[in-house]
Order: sequence, then structure tokens, then C-alpha cells
Amino acid sequence: MPATALVQLDRVNLSFNDNKVLSDINLNLHANEIVTVIGPNGAGKSSLVSLIIGLQSPSQGSITRKKNLRIGYMPQKLAIDPQLPLSTRRFLSLCGNSSRLQHAIKRLSIECLLNTPVQKLSGGEMQRVLLARAIMQNPELLVLDEPAQGVDVTGQAELYHLLGELRHELGCGVLMVSHDLHIVMAQTDQVLCLNKHVCCHGAPESVSQHPEYLQLFGRQAAEDIAIYTHHHDHQHDIHGDVVEQQAASNHSHCTHNHS
Repeated sequence: MPATALVQLDRVNLSFNDNKVLSDINLNLHANEIVTVIGPNGAGKSSLVSLIIGLQSPSQGSITRKKNLRIGYMPQKLAIDPQLPLSTRRFLSLCGNSSRLQHAIKRLSIECLLNTPVQKLSGGEMQRVLLARAIMQNPELLVLDEPAQGVDVTGQAELYHLLGELRHELGCGVLMVSHDLHIVMAQTDQVLCLNKHVCCHGAPESVSQHPEYLQLFGRQAAEDIAIYTHHHDHQHDIHGDVVEQQAASNHSHCTHNHS
């Protein structure tokens, strides 16, 4: 495994009975890097996440993780019994990491939600609570499965901006699944386009012009991305390597009342 890699997947395959879900997946995840996985429904995105965090084992190939790797996981959704008396404060305290609870609450600006039943949280509020729960692990790798599900477009942009900040604050790697490359590209470093196999992999600008990406998502998706390119604060060469970097000039204020 490369010295700086947190997780390495080498020719990983995953099958259920005779159904091949993932085929020949190679992927390295590094500290201080955001990798976004995109792909159509049924592409195997959530299965890939399950493999990386250790909920499933590959049918073939190998997965190597840094020793004692700390992973913070934010699930796509969480089903909670509507009759269960569970406040947001109690929900977070169940993680058991009380030493980081107050920091997570303050960093995600969810103080006003602590007495609210988790079943009453809006989509945007719930995502912030789940993210607070994930960073309580002081993760070296933050894994988010569709973190913006149920959040409006403005809330999504704010969430992804926040993830970019957390990446620098925690010094962690970030792996997230998303359907909207044009929203996340301002914050992501690498994109993996998945359709049971890796269709293409690289910097978001190059992936957005790749023939297999265009075949899956259409040219309109590439045109949508073009609208957002002015937000991207660095450029890449044809291999996806950063060749120019400048500090972001604007800081977005994040709120948590989007649904």
C-alpha cells in the first residue's frame, strides 16, 4: 500500500450469488483529499462504501487499510422508530465519545436542535446532526453516502463547502457518494465514475468530458458543470494533478435550516 494511502482497493470484485455488483475496482484514498463517487442507480456506489468501511468483504481482490484507521461514517439515511423518545442530544451521546461531543455540536452549529426529537428534524438539520456524529470519531477518513439527500440545492452547496473546511481542519480524507457532480466539483479533488466498474477516474473537469460520463449522464450534465467551474480554486493537468493553487477569496456562511 502506498505510504500515504488510508485505504487501498486492489482489483476488488463483489458478487451476491451469481450477480456481480462490482468488478475490478482499484482505488486509493489519501489524507487531505476529497474523492467523490458518482454513477447511476444500481451502479454499486453504496456497496463500494460498505466494502471500504468494512461492513462487507470482497468476493475477490484485496482491501488494505492503514493500521487502526479511524473512520467517521455518515449513512445515506437512518430509520428511527417515530414512537421512540429520542432527542438530538441523546442521539449524539449514544456514540460514546463524550470528549468530542461539545466540539461537534459547536462546529456544526446545532446547539438549538439538541432538545428536538430526531424524528422532527428537517432534511438539512438531520444531515448536520449525522455529520456531527461522524466527526465525533475524530476520523482520519470521513465516509459519506449521499450526504445531501433530502437537502435543497442551496443546502447542498453549503454542506459541500463545510466538508471542504472539515477536510482541512481534521486533516482527513473524505469519500462521498453524490449524484450531482456540478454541485460538488468546487470541493472535490478526484471523481470516480462508477457503473459496476470504474468508467473513468480523475479530476472533475476531465471526468465531466469523458465519453463514458457523457454516455451515462448526457451532455446537459457537462454543460451544468461548466457553470460551476469559476468556483474551482485550482487547476489540474491531464493526469488530474494540481498545477496551480490559490487561496479561496470568499467564505460561505453555513446555516442548518434547509430541508
